[in-house]
Amino acid sequence: MSINPEELTGTEQAVLLVLMAEARPVRNPELATLGPELKKRDRDRLAHHGLIEVTTQNRAMVLELTDMGWATCAKLFGAETPARPSGQGKALYTVLRALRRYFDRDDLAPGDVFVPLDDRARSGEPDPLGDEVEEKVRAAYVRLAARAGGWVDLVRLRADLPEVSKHDLDAALTRMYRIPGVSLVPEENQKTLTAEDHAAAVSIGDQAKHLIAIEN
Repeated sequence: MSINPEELTGTEQAVLLVLMAEARPVRNPELATLGPELKKRDRDRLAHHGLIEVTTQNRAMVLELTDMGWATCAKLFGAETPARPSGQGKALYTVLRALRRYFDRDDLAPGDVFVPLDDRARSGEPDPLGDEVEEKVRAAYVRLAARAGGWVDLVRLRADLPEVSKHDLDAALTRMYRIPGVSLVPEENQKTLTAEDHAAAVSIGDQAKHLIAIEN
């Protein structure tokens, strides 16, 4: 079922990159405002190869990248420019190759850079609940960390904040991930992970994060 990224059409590649950049489920009508329109044939092909998941929410078709879709996008970084591209297409692949140099230099994956923007941030509205949860996370971190900047596993963090729902805590951690001085990383030794670790992890982009560190 897997497919080489070079076998995808320019439209299919562009749609995958748009979904990666948004890092969230995107309604089909909205997709056309963010990138090229995705025809049924191309949509079915991407779904057939396991690159996107297509669901229905409130009678609207919704598209989201799968893990395989994220991996395919990662392969597009540094890819050669396809034959007979438009001027915009040439520019896109030039930018992608530059991003590949950045990712390789800092040992990053697309999921480390492209993270979802919550609905309130998208609309410009303040999010008092998010600010409150972030304050609780920071206070819990101070209680649990041996020192500023030390690693704290999310199992202990969640246990210290039983009053905060998983949804709200995940949302706060995803927002904090973009704040300078806050780091969320996966456990380096995956073999040591327990069922509790997997359950407590927060998924950002295409990667599960198990540890948090806050510098200030």
